[in-house]
Amino acid sequence: MLKNTLNFLVLDRRDPARNMSRFYVLSVEISLFGSATLAREYGRIGKPSRRRIEIHESEGRAVESLERWLMRKQRRGYRVQSG
Repeated sequence: MLKNTLNFLVLDRRDPARNMSRFYVLSVEISLFGSATLAREYGRIGKPSRRRIEIHESEGRAVESLERWLMRKQRRGYRVQSG
């Protein structure tokens, strides 16, 4: 499972001029019932975060959703953290 797919990303968006320091984490996880989930955690760096979970019928659908969220966040100025 989850062998050759992208299943965990950490993004951030920083703009000191606007006092903006945010993060976004996207991860594909397998649920106890065999379905796949996309977990999204986000918030201001250094503050409590929010977590949302989307349930998908297959791992492939969850990965497609992760890729859509990644493109959406990159358009908003988020960058993938390296390391």
